[in-house]
Amino acid sequence: MTVAPAERAPREAAAGEPAPALRIELAEASRRLESASPAEIIAWAVERFGDRLTMATAFGPEGCLILHWLAAIAPRTYVFNLETGYQFPETLALRDRIAARYGLEVALERPETTVAEYERQHGGPLYRTAADRCCGDRKLAVIRRVLGRFEAWMSGIRRDQSPDRAASPIVGWDGKFGVVKISPLANWTKARVWETIVREDVPYNPLHDKGYVSIGCAPCTRAVSDGEDERAGRWSGTAKTECGLHSQG
Repeated sequence: MTVAPAERAPREAAAGEPAPALRIELAEASRRLESASPAEIIAWAVERFGDRLTMATAFGPEGCLILHWLAAIAPRTYVFNLETGYQFPETLALRDRIAARYGLEVALERPETTVAEYERQHGGPLYRTAADRCCGDRKLAVIRRVLGRFEAWMSGIRRDQSPDRAASPIVGWDGKFGVVKISPLANWTKARVWETIVREDVPYNPLHDKGYVSIGCAPCTRAVSDGEDERAGRWSGTAKTECGLHSQG
């Protein structure tokens, strides 16, 4: 399936809101791309937004798959990881493996303070007492800064991962950050992702082989048992299941 890029419309009518023409364009593109392959969706995004397109990855299986396709389609796309200072060593080592395999250098975008400085300012690790504040300071503030330089960003979310993601379009307006959001794997399943990873021999985080399904910051992530929800290992023991990157609240 080949989807031609639409004529560019104005980005927004007011801060945080897309211009009506852009909103219509995104809805139409999302409908057309619903039956497209992820590679075709990525190609459309690259054609439509050019160097105003970026990708954020936490090196989950979906992100690694998108990097696999992006390396062949548009390897000069700016790709970044939110390096909170709390990530697993295995996650950062995977960044090096991706670079060696595909020649893609994923930038590490960091908060203004180191972990030591941050914890000293707050009398200890906030992830224990105020996880939302910790995510806000060390993830959301950083991605807002980065996305301010771009018009659109790609993510690896799937609709079947959580209720917060169930209605995610292939292409839509991200009102939280004031940019277009493209999710090439929105309508894929976990099984399909892993089938493709195995078939294409895509590098992935070895923690997945140890029961870690969704991997974020080390202090806030655990392995899950059979039958548990895919997001059960994130902020376990609390009602929190999202850092805020992919929720509209």
